[in-house]
Amino acid sequence: MAVINSGFGGRRGASDLRLPPGQTLVDDWPVLTAGLTPDVGAHEWTLTITTETGAEHNWDWNALQDVGVEDIITDIHCVTHWSKLDMAWRGVPLDRLFEDVETSYDYVMARSHGGYTTNVPLEDLLDGQAWIATEADGEPLTPEHGGPARLLVPHLYFWKSAKWVRELRMMPTDEPGFWEQNGYHLRGDPWREERYW
Repeated sequence: MAVINSGFGGRRGASDLRLPPGQTLVDDWPVLTAGLTPDVGAHEWTLTITTETGAEHNWDWNALQDVGVEDIITDIHCVTHWSKLDMAWRGVPLDRLFEDVETSYDYVMARSHGGYTTNVPLEDLLDGQAWIATEADGEPLTPEHGGPARLLVPHLYFWKSAKWVRELRMMPTDEPGFWEQNGYHLRGDPWREERYW
């Protein structure tokens, strides 16, 4: 058995069929952040979906909980080559938040406290594929992991799961966000190794 370093369990092998190509299994949850960690408490957190007409659909912390929280068990994959399997989350499905949102646009820019942005096709946020997550591994999300709430899009590389999410703004075309402007792939499918342009 090869030990790579603390927290790493080895490279993908024939028995690790849930690991996308080039990924390494970890037991911990590495903290990677672009910029400073913002100080946003649940009492001041809000989420807005903004459509092309300028219409805003808003939720504060309590309103988000009232939409209906569900439990999720999923794998996550970081572009920096680590994966964590069977991670437990709690969150609100994006399907429920978009129920009353009228839009003809096909793309979303996720905006975070602290200025981070990432683009996601709307089709990657619906049909049970994405959540506004508020808990991970049975605990409220800590600030370093995006608490009080982050976007969770586990079928894409984890940079798409924007920490400290505050707005989902509809867009007519697929415009790059922070990492995408700096060479990362526009979509980021780990099974296709869509890491960079």
